[in-house]
Amino acid sequence: MDAPAGTTWRQEPDVLLLGFTRALRAAGVQVSPDRAQSFLTAASIVGVDDRRATYWAGRTTLCSGPDDLERYDQVFGSWFLGDDAPRPRQQPPDRSEVQADLEDSGLSLEPGRQDDDEIHALASATEILRHRDIAVLGAEEKARLDALFSSLRPRAPRRTATRRTPWRRGDVDAARTHRQMLARMGEPGDIAWRRRGLRPRRVVLLVDVSGSMSPYADALLRLAHTFVSGAEPAGTTDTVEVFTVGTRLTHITRAMRQGDADRALVAASRTVPDWSGGTRLGETLKVFLDRWGQRGMARGSVVVLFSDGWERGDVALLAEQMLRLRRLAHRVVWVNPHRGKEGYLPVQQGIVAALPYVDDFVAGHSMATFEELIEVVAHA
Repeated sequence: MDAPAGTTWRQEPDVLLLGFTRALRAAGVQVSPDRAQSFLTAASIVGVDDRRATYWAGRTTLCSGPDDLERYDQVFGSWFLGDDAPRPRQQPPDRSEVQADLEDSGLSLEPGRQDDDEIHALASATEILRHRDIAVLGAEEKARLDALFSSLRPRAPRRTATRRTPWRRGDVDAARTHRQMLARMGEPGDIAWRRRGLRPRRVVLLVDVSGSMSPYADALLRLAHTFVSGAEPAGTTDTVEVFTVGTRLTHITRAMRQGDADRALVAASRTVPDWSGGTRLGETLKVFLDRWGQRGMARGSVVVLFSDGWERGDVALLAEQMLRLRRLAHRVVWVNPHRGKEGYLPVQQGIVAALPYVDDFVAGHSMATFEELIEVVAHA
């Protein structure tokens, strides 16, 4: 298979194929993480050296309807340039048509013309996108939104460490003061001081990937990847842990440690067996607390639960487990994608059962709300 323009075969094939899925998503094809994983698996079976087999493997796994076929052919023909590659069925729009569309928006193709207007228009479009509900974004807008995640800078909350460190003031460090006096043959000198240091506090993210949360699941996992990527080292312990909740609990921290967000999401989809399933928050919280939380992961941690609160299991069990979680954790944050929408009322049974044990109940439906959440976690 020939490589796309500007690339060489020194790159790994899976990097090339993942880039193709990203280009498809930007072109308007709904490529979910599980579809991307299916494409990688199919391409590995048929062999990436066979261009036509790769074409049909992608068409079978990545296209969900007739409307996707033309876009798929266009992107494949542009991405994998070769004599046998399918070519676009339509010619690109004429320059005059593009110019007319840009002029309608107050922009221009002519160099040096309306530069200030263009900058203001781009800035305004980005600002509008930051406040848009992720569930109603189109494929192109989601691709632009994915690029904005790199601008997020999560900061770990701080806790007081047990070990004391030298400082300009605080408590008298008698041992160090005595050693300094012995080094001066008993001559008095400055008093040494010490204080308790600060260490990053662990953050635990529980992401609901059930059917009702599917419009937000991809963005929430990208946010989780941003938290993991920006985590500070703290000895031998991980400062950020990520789980998915649905009909069962899945630990996906290892998948989230991959540097590239798209590859991390593909690895997570390979791990999560209950994607877009039901919601049993009470049962999954009990498993988390019994297996991880009670043993130390939740103790003194900031636990962030992303869910809309649609509970199909026992609501009394959810309330019982939230009480256990509240007693263990330093702070419990519940992120609901419907929280910031006009007219929303927390009347779902799961929300009603959990709210008495929640410290912060915040919105989580847009990039702007993600930035606010990062501040809430940093100051927890």
